[in-house]
Amino acid sequence: MASTVISDKRPGYGRLLRTPGALSFLLPGFAARQPFAMLTIGIVLLVQHTTGSFGSAGAVAAVTGVSMALFAPQSGKLADRFGQRAVLIPGVLVHTASVCLLVALALGGAPLWALFLAAVPAGASVPQVGPMVRARWAAKLDGTPLMPTAAAFESVTDEFTFVVGPVLATALCTGVHPAAGLIAEAALTLVGGLFFAAQRATQPAFGLSAATAAEPHRSALSIPGVRVLVVAFLGIGSVFGGMQVSLTAFTEEIGNPGANGLLYGVFAAGNMLAGIAMGAVAWKVGPRRRLILGYAGLTAAASLLWTTHSVLLLGALGLVVGLCIAPALITGYTIVETLIPASARTEAFTWLTGAVALGQAAAVTVAGRLADAHGASTGFLVPMVGTALALATLLALRSRLKPRETSRVAARGIGHRVPVAVD
Repeated sequence: MASTVISDKRPGYGRLLRTPGALSFLLPGFAARQPFAMLTIGIVLLVQHTTGSFGSAGAVAAVTGVSMALFAPQSGKLADRFGQRAVLIPGVLVHTASVCLLVALALGGAPLWALFLAAVPAGASVPQVGPMVRARWAAKLDGTPLMPTAAAFESVTDEFTFVVGPVLATALCTGVHPAAGLIAEAALTLVGGLFFAAQRATQPAFGLSAATAAEPHRSALSIPGVRVLVVAFLGIGSVFGGMQVSLTAFTEEIGNPGANGLLYGVFAAGNMLAGIAMGAVAWKVGPRRRLILGYAGLTAAASLLWTTHSVLLLGALGLVVGLCIAPALITGYTIVETLIPASARTEAFTWLTGAVALGQAAAVTVAGRLADAHGASTGFLVPMVGTALALATLLALRSRLKPRETSRVAARGIGHRVPVAVD
């Protein structure tokens, strides 16, 4: 069933940013999420410098990524129960101390097992600022036509973070000191995280105040639709991880390693452009259908990556893949908001963020082994397989993505004309 007209006006970014209180959490939130994209590259550059091994550096970084993916949902669950501030402040302090310990161990020539041990708390305590910002948007805009715009805005912000963060960390590590990237990451986490935690006025309701008799507190992962979206986001993570490793292997294989940054930049630019466009369109197609169509396009584009053998063609196809990621990513975040009660918002968002990180970590490992053993082009098979499996799951279980009935009733009662169908 097709959706009706969504709103009287196009819900653009100007209207979104004029939401009362939005800038009070957006600005510190932007600063606090920068370290998320600096951590992995900072570890790789420091550990490679101290050990002389990219393999060891990648292994330590992978431990951090897996640890973050496993512990992030628990952080989100605690934030929903006790409040973002109560979770963020100790998390920021633990993360800063853990990263400083990792730096000290690396510079002191500690054995690899000691670096692995330090990497676990460093990853587990990564502040989940992105999901917390999304939860604040959801609390303010629940049921309004601006929610898809907010999801698009957050996707663009995340992508911009992953463009700026690695560049900043690399510049600090190569131009100042090999440990400077991680030190800056720890400092930004501490200052930005505490500043964000201080914004109490926009913190969503939590604990008993976030649950009602009709919607008692429950785990986000107990909702079937959330589990389906986790699989979809694992597939998206396989694209990010597969592209990172395979682009590097491809440019080294053709003797032009300098093209790696350009190719990945084109891929990231496609994601950002699509995200901007997604937030500027008043959609007449329901989010469930948008997700399936967008994911089908992503799968088709990712399936062609392994066939390309020139920089020009790979750049063009990478741009298309980037353009297809944002619709799937943004629509997934839009749908999850309709599936969960208010008492599980942050946890649900962290499950999706963690799924991307876990898919990325797995893809980096598998694509790296394939590229080493059979050539760079085989590494691109990872995004193809990851997205194909996720698309099959979406198609088979799409009925589980229907919104909660309470979401439909709330949407009808707030004075906006909003979609009540998901097809």
